[in-house]
Amino acid sequence: MTAPVRRVVAWSTGTVGRHAIAGIDARPDLELVGVWVSTPEKVGQDAGRLAGLDRDLGVLATDDKEALFALQPDCIVHTAMVDDRIFEALDDLIEMVERGINVVSSGPVLMCFPEKLGLDAYVDRVNSAGAATGASLHVNGIDPGWANDVLPLSASSLAQRIDEIRVSEIADYSTYYQPVVMREIYGFGEPMEHVAMLWQPGILTTAWGPVVRQLAAGLDLELDPDLVEEVERVPAERDTHTVSVDIAAGTMGAVRFQVKGTVAGVPRIVLDHVTRTDPAQMPDWPQPSGGDGCYRVELTGEPMMRFDFSHHGEHGDHNVSGMIVTAMRLVNAVHAVCDASPGLVAAKDLPLITGRGLVAR
Repeated sequence: MTAPVRRVVAWSTGTVGRHAIAGIDARPDLELVGVWVSTPEKVGQDAGRLAGLDRDLGVLATDDKEALFALQPDCIVHTAMVDDRIFEALDDLIEMVERGINVVSSGPVLMCFPEKLGLDAYVDRVNSAGAATGASLHVNGIDPGWANDVLPLSASSLAQRIDEIRVSEIADYSTYYQPVVMREIYGFGEPMEHVAMLWQPGILTTAWGPVVRQLAAGLDLELDPDLVEEVERVPAERDTHTVSVDIAAGTMGAVRFQVKGTVAGVPRIVLDHVTRTDPAQMPDWPQPSGGDGCYRVELTGEPMMRFDFSHHGEHGDHNVSGMIVTAMRLVNAVHAVCDASPGLVAAKDLPLITGRGLVAR
């Protein structure tokens, strides 16, 4: 059966959004009908140029959201930066669902699976809006996202017994261009005594706890009420340059953090992040299987399993391709989310999503 062509608006043209536009254009069953931008200089520019495609797509960017809502798109691919405006972003997404528009979004990541985060009022608003309009909201990406929800849940289908699932990101962030994330949220380049946003008690549970709790829900596992947070931050041994921030020797240069879901005090689901800004840092921490980074799924039990997933841009490094896979997880999910039950939709509840129509012709 031929899939209907879905009319799509791309919401932002930044490091993820530009790849979303390219992905929408690549799928024959999606039609780009509008583009939202926050930068006045981008208003009136063609989407193809903003996406770096070196050709026009015949769709001009606008900062007029009412004009985009009036297009009555089937779905909005929302990739705007939200880490520094989480609750305002939630209001934006809810308004889209209230307008009867399905949404796939890269954030706020806590909405991947917002159980026990004190966000019931927002979840209720999404579900109420969906019940009234028939629209759905799905938040996902690569991490939090496919690498630590769909991939480990699929891998669990091979197990006879599971003692522990560990999902990891092991990466060098030196070429990751997100200055706000790197300096303000992670605290790279700041004095060691400075406690950046992520290292405030409870923030890791808010940001990555949804990964742990969605895996538990997918495995029908009841965790202890509180997740366990562990953080190890270390200073840079030498002056280090990254594309987002310069890191002086002695300031924060690398971090490993874990969020653990336990049962009777025993870790059963572990989210493990190893983030370096220089490949030589902390050689005793877990190392990527190849290149500058990888995602890893480890199942301890019977049998013992380990899956390493890495990616690399055709014309760039793993941080470039990280933006691409984040964008494409959303773009390729458009049809599934449009067909999903109204309200908030979790990754564990969606059917198999493929890159249908993307094989080079």
